[in-house]
Amino acid sequence: MTDSRTSSFGSPPSQVQAGPETRRWGSWSSIVVGAVIALIGLILAAGGAWLAMLGGSLYYLVVGVAMAVAGALLIKGRLAGGWLYLGIVAVTFIWAWWESGPDAWALVPRIVAPVVLLVAVLLVMPTLSWRRNRWQLALGGVAAAVLVTGVNLWVADANAPNPIWSQLPAPGTAGMADPSGQQVGADWPAYGGTYSARRYSPLAQINPANVGKLKRAWVIHTGDLPKSEKIRNTYGAETTPLKIGDTIYLCTPKNIMIALEAATGRERWRYDPKVPDEAIPYTAACRGVVYYAVPGMAADQACATRIIEGTLDARLIAVDARSGRLCPDFGTNGQTDAKIGMGEVPPGFVSINSPPTLVRGVLVTGHQVLDGQDRWAPSGVIQGFDARTGQLRWAWDMMNPQWSGYPPEGQTWARGTPNMWTIASGDEQLGLVYLPMGNAAVDYYSSLRRPEEKRFATSLVAIDVTTGKPRWRFQAVRNDVWDYDFGAQATLVDFKGTPALVLPSKQGDIYVLDRRNGRALTPVGEIRAPSGGVEPEQRAATQPVSLWHTLRKPDLAERDMWGMSPIDQMICRIQYRKASYKGFFTPPEAGRHSIEYPGYNGGTDWGGIAIDPQRGVIVANYNDMPNYVTLVPRAEANKRGWAPRDQARGDIGGAEGAGDPQANTPYAVDVNAGWRNKFWPFSKNGTGMLCKEPPYGGIRAINMADGKIIWDRAFGTARTNGPFGIPSMLPFTIGTPNNGGAVVTAGGLVFIAAATDNLIRAIDLRTGKTIWQDVLPGGGQATPMTYEANGKQYLVIMAGGHHFMETPVSDALIAYALPD
Repeated sequence: MTDSRTSSFGSPPSQVQAGPETRRWGSWSSIVVGAVIALIGLILAAGGAWLAMLGGSLYYLVVGVAMAVAGALLIKGRLAGGWLYLGIVAVTFIWAWWESGPDAWALVPRIVAPVVLLVAVLLVMPTLSWRRNRWQLALGGVAAAVLVTGVNLWVADANAPNPIWSQLPAPGTAGMADPSGQQVGADWPAYGGTYSARRYSPLAQINPANVGKLKRAWVIHTGDLPKSEKIRNTYGAETTPLKIGDTIYLCTPKNIMIALEAATGRERWRYDPKVPDEAIPYTAACRGVVYYAVPGMAADQACATRIIEGTLDARLIAVDARSGRLCPDFGTNGQTDAKIGMGEVPPGFVSINSPPTLVRGVLVTGHQVLDGQDRWAPSGVIQGFDARTGQLRWAWDMMNPQWSGYPPEGQTWARGTPNMWTIASGDEQLGLVYLPMGNAAVDYYSSLRRPEEKRFATSLVAIDVTTGKPRWRFQAVRNDVWDYDFGAQATLVDFKGTPALVLPSKQGDIYVLDRRNGRALTPVGEIRAPSGGVEPEQRAATQPVSLWHTLRKPDLAERDMWGMSPIDQMICRIQYRKASYKGFFTPPEAGRHSIEYPGYNGGTDWGGIAIDPQRGVIVANYNDMPNYVTLVPRAEANKRGWAPRDQARGDIGGAEGAGDPQANTPYAVDVNAGWRNKFWPFSKNGTGMLCKEPPYGGIRAINMADGKIIWDRAFGTARTNGPFGIPSMLPFTIGTPNNGGAVVTAGGLVFIAAATDNLIRAIDLRTGKTIWQDVLPGGGQATPMTYEANGKQYLVIMAGGHHFMETPVSDALIAYALPD
């Protein structure tokens, strides 16, 4: 008798005679689901075979073959296909826990997609059966699958390690006087609070008990937004305003200086230096300005107090702090060109995006040199200018240390030398400025570097502000070919009675040094460094590391690869196995990718660290991402059209390292910053997901007395992140990339934005938990600041966004305060 039963799609099964054993084909639903499973199985089997040949996991090959069989059985209408797939999922759960342990984000690509397919399989299995209660069983199976998956992820998340090694020290640590001579509290007089760069405020009006009531007090819009498509993807507002007296001072990405009333945000004046678009390097950014009160000048005299900034076209500009008018006694009508003596400087090659450091009346400034373009790019010379006259007091050219001023006529400062693109800190008492030095021009090739460049690159150099001569140096990487230049200010503290500084690095190590002589006050060790690469004779046999504290995580393993599903996780595993990876300090290679971990964006970058000097606590947010690096031979780079930036072609902005020509060396370089999955065909960067499993960023509190962790947590939610660039809007903490620093207060709070989820947070310093947050109109890739006006404490953040972090651009400056 022919069965007249219909399938779940409303059509009768094909070729049914007396029962399921005589089927030639399944129902339409089982054919579709079976085909999907079989196709995925074939992909996993093929990729798994490749991975196995590279020495990787056998799971994908075995499961791929099993899925192909299960899919074929379902196409044929065999219930055995469903039961086989159920067994595959059960084995997958066991394998996932064995490989990743209690880590919810690691389990997601391993089990979520297989369970989604399992739900489909369970729903088509009743179409292949005659059992009376088949649909009840199927729906029960679906509920059980969802429940088991949820329980697995919940158990993994609940049991994930969250190290707490020591308790928060009590306030009252002695011996933390600020050597900058500046005072933080009602005011915020320098980029890092003071030139000691502690990013600490003694204000306590806002505290864990009332921070939940924090509201926006005022919002202003600077008006500095991209005006053309050409520069739309270059903006990165990184400004931390200053507050002195009753006025706030800030700069915009294109160096417009603005003064605001501190209590209301009302604009008092603005000065636009008219920086041309052609001067924008990778990013249009101005991190801050300098406030200077000229000694001996009457308070009512013009420019007795002045605001000074460096610009993207490498000028120093001074304006009157009360009116915003140029100071005629500074340089030439208020301006000094920092490019004098550098020789040929194409537009955009030299820019000042960080505020100079002011010590004993001398403005010490470095500059950013457009990275990766040319071995003989303009000089990285460090200059000291008189803060009153704008005249050059001294210059330090490491290749010509005998010069004390501008180069002799007909000569230029040495080209291609390491530069200081970030922010220095300063000790007014010792008369020292601490320079976080970068690398020689072109980061990933070292054979053409001169001995002096190798000596001072990737070092903290203490320079005498009176003479401009180096007093001491501390080098963190020998002959750096990983772009591990210092990005953060050193923070000045007292350490067990010794004048000290805390120095964070991109590779995650944190050092404590005697700031008088550079002697390490905490243990520094040596590790064996991998050999090889294109310049094996250049690689150091050992490299220094901090034995006191590091933000660096263990070396990557194949199991650390990630993705949306088993397929793209497998692809990232194949990339991992194909690449050269020998652990920390793996040298770059030509014609083959190498893995650099940590990547060049951290550890700690320009946002720096915050230190509570009363409790002796360091707060450090950090990145935890690898780079995928390959050197490209010159002939191939030429074929690809990689050449130094040419403004005639309109080359403005772009991701650092993505096709850098490194002209006048044998190799260009291509750096996949963050190492995204490139093999998926659906978008430029595949799914857009990173190949390393989360977290990609974190924040940590460290006891400065012993270097032990107080708390450590992933930092940043998944709300604006998702596959193919589609925001998931999920509030789950995944740990995102972050740029920008934190502020810590005597009220026991850490204020920070920085992450890619466009949130500003208040974190309880005692527990590390977020206890307040607000959604910003743009990315918060800037360090906040806090001050007091009319008896009220304010918190201010520039929500300007950042093209490199792929956060929305905005021109909003936002102030928060407690309600009256």
